[in-house]
Amino acid sequence: MSIVLQVKNLQKKFGEREVLKDISFEIRHGEKIGLVGWNGSGKTTLVNMLMGSVEHDKGSITTWPSNLKMGYLPQSTDYTLNVENELTNSAEELFQTSKRLGLHKDIIEREEFQHLSGGERLKLSIAKIWANHPEFLILDEPTNHLDLQGITWLTEEVGRYAGAALIISHDRRFLDQTVKKIFEIEDGKLTVYEGNYSAYRAEKSRRYEQQKRDYEKQQRKVAMIEQQVTTIKKFADKAHRQAGKGGSLSENRQMGLKQFERAKAKKKDKQVKSKLSRLNLELSKKDVEKPKEETDVFFHFDSAGKRGKRLIEARGLTKQFGDNLLFEKSHFYIKHGERVGLLGSNGAGKTTFIKMLLGEEPLTKGSIWKSESMKIAYLSQDVSDLPEEKNVYEYLMIEERERVRKAETIFANMGIDNAKLAKPISHFSLGERTRVKLVQMILQDYDVLILDEPTNHLDLPSREQLEETLSEFNGTLIIVSHDRFFVEKLCDKLLVIENKRINRYEMGLREYEEKRAEKNTTHDQKLVEELALVENKITELLGKISFCKTGTDEYSQVDQDLKNYMERKRQLKLKL
Repeated sequence: MSIVLQVKNLQKKFGEREVLKDISFEIRHGEKIGLVGWNGSGKTTLVNMLMGSVEHDKGSITTWPSNLKMGYLPQSTDYTLNVENELTNSAEELFQTSKRLGLHKDIIEREEFQHLSGGERLKLSIAKIWANHPEFLILDEPTNHLDLQGITWLTEEVGRYAGAALIISHDRRFLDQTVKKIFEIEDGKLTVYEGNYSAYRAEKSRRYEQQKRDYEKQQRKVAMIEQQVTTIKKFADKAHRQAGKGGSLSENRQMGLKQFERAKAKKKDKQVKSKLSRLNLELSKKDVEKPKEETDVFFHFDSAGKRGKRLIEARGLTKQFGDNLLFEKSHFYIKHGERVGLLGSNGAGKTTFIKMLLGEEPLTKGSIWKSESMKIAYLSQDVSDLPEEKNVYEYLMIEERERVRKAETIFANMGIDNAKLAKPISHFSLGERTRVKLVQMILQDYDVLILDEPTNHLDLPSREQLEETLSEFNGTLIIVSHDRFFVEKLCDKLLVIENKRINRYEMGLREYEEKRAEKNTTHDQKLVEELALVENKITELLGKISFCKTGTDEYSQVDQDLKNYMERKRQLKLKL
């Protein structure tokens, strides 16, 4: 495969902080590569340099051809598209791609772009990139706001895409299904791993254990040589002292002994130098650095305990905004200790439903019963409910030294120091605000945790630690997340907003997707069979109309039948 992008000895500093240290790599045509690393490790900086929006300090970036056609999807898009003015040659292709993503043409035409949801906006951004047929793709967190239909489409399209792609993602399942190589940025250095994300984690763990064994072996050898040096030095020092002693009885008799001790001391000095040379040689020959241990991010949630078997029950639940019906006549329940994943396409009403549970959004019809003793904690998707003028201590309302120390320890494990905690929350990034909300939950005893996209701004180690913690939480979980791996691991029940209803399923995400795929396959097969019959009928009518006289009733009837079948053929092709 030919090289499409080459990076040599790339360096970048921001002030005194060295973000990228002399990194080099190549990307070949057709390669799909995942770019991973802690938040703030330099992933987005590297992408910005590849796109030319940030200058590098040293090194070179070369593409083949020099005018390589690149498609870039930024993480947080301010992408604005004026459908009427900008859609020209690729308009129909864009609409077709949007439809396969679950965003229909009438939605785009009916609404101005700024009124679309984050997921709908992302779908339109992806559709425009695909319609332009780029030779090289850079996707920064492409699944963050996509629903299951969008993620499934994108996974399949990346697999079919013939060009090269560099993907930044915290969606482990997406990386497992799309990439064959991982670039990891750590401490400003780039390391290459062959295989998908799971293979990368296994190989990284193996390399760590091997380096740890090599380092410990080297340290034992160094300690042994240093002990030998110390012992020889003691003998040499003793020999020097003996050689320096004088005698009052007979200096002539002492002279031979002094010469002996002096020769002995010189011999020991040579041995010390030899051992030190051997020690330096050992260190330079092996040069095994102590492996860096990954920082653990610790979460721990307490539940106040069981407060009743039933916690939530909905009857005839209906929600409508004007002419827009989200769902109606929905009945379901949630019990204590259940782990429920809330699914639905972008714009289906998931966030609206959560607000109804919290009492922040009125019901159009129906009722929601909630246990009076239930304590609910809510992590919003955009973390918009934090008071920006307060610092973290003020927001958490903690004064007791023990609670302050506990909070500071948790934040330190999350990479936020005490100095940052004293600053107004307005200075915090979205990822840091997510951590503030999580700590607020940790410090309280809640029965129900409602988490709306909890992993969106967390790096991979933080996601994995949060999964482990939530798996031990004995309260009730209601989770909205486009991270399928996260939902698969934690949720064994589902509430799905589909066909204008909220349906409860006694199964996890993987089983639900498998059953839905089986159903879709059966449905598609029926559509294919119907399409074949329709095409045969069209052929028959075309033959028949050629023998009909224009203007007769028979001609008019056959012509109308032909139009009806042509329209049905168009509808079937759209569904397929």
